[in-house]
Order: sequence, then C-alpha cells, then structure tokens
Amino acid sequence: MPEYQYLSGFGSHFSSEDARFPNALPVGQNSPQKCPHGLYAEQLSGSAFTAPRTENTRSWLYRIRPSVVHQPFKRFEGVATFLRGTGWEEQHPNPNQMRWNPFDLPAAGSEVDFVAGLHTVCGAGDVRARNGLAVHVYLANCSMKDTAFYNSDGDMLIVPQQGPLDITTEFGRLYVKPNEICVIPQGIRFSVALEGPSRGYILEVYDGHFRLPDLGPIGANGLANPRDFLTPTAHFEDRSVEGYRIVSKFQGALFVATQGHSPFDVVAWHGNYVPYKYDLARFMVINSVSFDHCDPSIFTVLTCPSNRPGTAIADFVIFPPRWSVQEHTFRPPYYHRNCMSEFMGLIFGRYEAKEGGFMPGGASLHSMMTPHGPDHRCFEGASNADLKPERVADGTQAFMFESSLSMAVTRWGEETCQKLDARYYECWQALEKHFHL
Repeated sequence: MPEYQYLSGFGSHFSSEDARFPNALPVGQNSPQKCPHGLYAEQLSGSAFTAPRTENTRSWLYRIRPSVVHQPFKRFEGVATFLRGTGWEEQHPNPNQMRWNPFDLPAAGSEVDFVAGLHTVCGAGDVRARNGLAVHVYLANCSMKDTAFYNSDGDMLIVPQQGPLDITTEFGRLYVKPNEICVIPQGIRFSVALEGPSRGYILEVYDGHFRLPDLGPIGANGLANPRDFLTPTAHFEDRSVEGYRIVSKFQGALFVATQGHSPFDVVAWHGNYVPYKYDLARFMVINSVSFDHCDPSIFTVLTCPSNRPGTAIADFVIFPPRWSVQEHTFRPPYYHRNCMSEFMGLIFGRYEAKEGGFMPGGASLHSMMTPHGPDHRCFEGASNADLKPERVADGTQAFMFESSLSMAVTRWGEETCQKLDARYYECWQALEKHFHL
C-alpha cells in the first residue's frame, strides 16, 4: 500500500483502519469487552469531557499495546535544546523592532534531530495556567532514531522552511514540504525523519486548538477551504525495540521515558482529534478590487481564539502570490502600530514590503504599539508606481504569527543565536519629509 494516504476535511469525525487488518474498528461501541484482533482501546481527549459538542474533541485508538506501558519519566539530560513555556522574565523587555538573519543550521559533522534542534525565540503566558503561546524554530540535520516526541503543553503548528518532514504519528504518516504546514495537537506522539538539513518555524498554543476563522460577509467559501486539509490514514508498525525513547515536553521542560516497543502501533482509530496538514498554495485569496489596502486578517489560515470575541491567542496568516489592482492606493502594507504582537517569517522569495534584509529562514518581531511598515525603498517605489494590475509575491511565501499577547524574547533569541540584526532600524531612517508649507 502507498506510504502516504490521507482523509480530506477539517474538524470532521474520521474513521480509519490499516488495510492489512480490516474490521479492526469495533462496531457500535467504543470499548468492547474484547477488541477485534486482541487490540487495546485507548481514548485521547483534546477537550474536557463536558465541553459543548461543537468544541468537544477526542479520538479512540485501537492499538497493540496501550501507551501506558513505559518506564518512569526522567529529566531529559544531554540535549542543547533551549525551550521556554513559563518564566519569560529572563531578559529585560525590549520594545524595539527586531529582525533575525537566517538561523544557523547545525554544523557539518554534528547530529541534531528535531527535538534537539528546538529553540524558543519568544512567547507569553504560562503552560501551567494553560494560557499563552510560544514561537520556536527547529534547526536539525538528522532523523529521530527510535524516539517519539509529544507535547503535553499545547498544539504545535509546524512551518517547514528548508527540507521536507516525514512525520510518523500515532494516526499514520504525513509528508510535509516547504509551503505546506502541519498541526500536531497536544499529546499526539510523533517522530520526524529528515532527508537533509532542515529548518522551520513552530507556533505553539497552550489553550484551545486551531480552527478555521469565521468568514462573516465573505460567505460560505474562501480562504482555507476545509476539503484541502489532509489527515493521515492508519498505518501501524509492530516493532519491538529495546530502549525506545518517549520524549515529553511538560511545563516547558523535556522528560524521557523508555519502553520496549514502537508507540506507532495503532491499527485503527476514529474521532475528530487528529493531526493534519495543509498546502498553502491552495489558499483562496480575498482582496480589494477597488481601492485601499485590506487588513491582513483576510489572509488568516488558522486561528486559536481567546475568550474575547474577535481576538486571538494566535492567528496564522500568510501573504501568498496574488493580483494587486487597487486604484489611487498605496498598495504595500501601510505604516502601522498595533495592539497585537506580530512575528513574521519567510519560507522563500522576497517579501514585498522589505525586499532587502528579510531573508528566508530569518524572522522579525514587531511588538505591541511598536511602529512598523515598508522600508524607504518600498515606500518610494510604491508611491510613484504606475498603478496597473500586477502580480504580487510570485515565488514568495511570507507568513505571520499574530497574537493578542505581548511576547517576550528569550535569551536564546536575543543573544545566544547571534542572529539579531542590530541595524534593522536603519531601513526606515532614509524616509524623507515630503510636507511643505
């Protein structure tokens, strides 16, 4: 059978059996006295049992051994990973515009897998209070070997920038290339295999789960369409492994337990709490066809809402290739001060508002109420351009993690990585006074 098979839809209730063992799903109930093929039934809950039906998420897994069969967890020593999930006061607050040059891949001759290559750049909130978010990068060059990882603290939205990710999950396998994303919800175990040096970004949310944004006046269709989200089908391995490692991220720290078998032994499953991937090229762009510049919220792919209506813990926003046709309009992003935090990354190409300095594999952070906008070159060019219909961002994919929380930068992000561009502010200094009495 093909290695990668998917089910289409977002927020759906799926059912899947490995084709090698048909009829592995119990009929008419979730937890029979004896499951088919001698399997164990195990429920994975992504919400409280009593959550409203529209928000209730859970899946039933039918596996060769229950996941409780492992040795006690211990602190995961000997990894250089820099993770945060609480205690964001390690650095003095810094309101300046920040831009990072591309983060370094591991040095040749070293072996750094996905877990060891995780580094927190910024974030806010507290994993123990289940409120907040963190932004990480991963910088890796080898596959995880007999190791699985799961995040007890929240969902992870993964944005590959260099190199595809071959991800094995308890639900099946995902192959995620640059310009695709995947979401691994809280608690789901996965392992990442690489084809070479790999780099990317991760948005982690501590409370709630990602969902599609409401469309309002847009109507029933547009932006990211539910049918384009893909969930893997069941694909199990029955493999005994001495000392297989299960790494848990718990309260921002890493722990490891060992067991004698692969955790990817789920023969069948059903539910609506699943990992999934999405191709950003399938995003249906909405934009102005008359005048003025729409707010970037029209480019929201996924959102994790807060308790305040219309306000997000985190939005995932992209700036895809599109037509620009506005008349009498300064077409690039306008100058702006925002009550939200904006972390931007570049997957490939050249971002339209800052064609120099903002590089693939790098990032920027514009904190709450810190002004930002096009650099001098972009402003002058757009202010004097012939306003014909034109293509924007061809060969480019930039994105933004936007949050209602004020994010603090970690010591790794501000100092250790040595990628912070101290001259970023200079890109605006040449902006001239054009006003005359």
